[in-house]
Amino acid sequence: MTRSTCRRWIVALAAAVTAMVQAPQMTAQRTARPEPEWAVNATVMETCSCPAFCQCYFATTPAAHHERGAEEHYCRFNRALKVNRGHFGSTVLDGVTFWMAGDLGPDFSKDHYDWALMTFQSSLARDGRDALVAIARHLFPGTWNSFAVSKDAVLQWAVGGDQASATLDGGKTAEIVLKRAEGMAPGPVVIRNLKYEGAPRNDGFVLMPNQVEAYRVGPKAFEFKGTNGFMTTIDMSSKDLKQ
Repeated sequence: MTRSTCRRWIVALAAAVTAMVQAPQMTAQRTARPEPEWAVNATVMETCSCPAFCQCYFATTPAAHHERGAEEHYCRFNRALKVNRGHFGSTVLDGVTFWMAGDLGPDFSKDHYDWALMTFQSSLARDGRDALVAIARHLFPGTWNSFAVSKDAVLQWAVGGDQASATLDGGKTAEIVLKRAEGMAPGPVVIRNLKYEGAPRNDGFVLMPNQVEAYRVGPKAFEFKGTNGFMTTIDMSSKDLKQ
């Protein structure tokens, strides 16, 4: 290679490197798909490990539990929800039931929780599942160490008289049994003017302490008796998020 040829090669290489450095950096970005308009009215059957009424609605730490010689703070819960009427875009959710179990963890002062697991019936189509997961993120806002969907299960729901119950796989996976609290006057004991999670509207918390609340599968299984329980009907929509 002659000296002039070498010089031309060096100049060409330098130009190519300069062009590479000055070229705009292209990165793959996912375009977030905007949520469609949605609305949901649902009845919630809820239990947890806290004494009635759950202090988590008035504090940033759950009740203390004394186990294995140590004090632990947690709120391990089961929620069975039945959609009275609802839609997510064109997906109709009327009559759909689903389950949510989890633990709020020891301190949720920063809206950060431990884990949550949603369960659907096998008959629910994919669009319905996706819709409920999206709505649940708004109904139960905050961040989680783990938020997942479990395998399908058979969900049964029964409300009547002074009792209410719900089960997954006949109670093998999870179970809720509530009995209405006795008040000092006829009729149920109801707490009003209390917000339920991310929902801006509800018809009051009907106090129904549990006879059992259990999640019986996996390494995080738990079971409690005689602790907190209630029912309420919530109402919210995508329009509420814009206010």
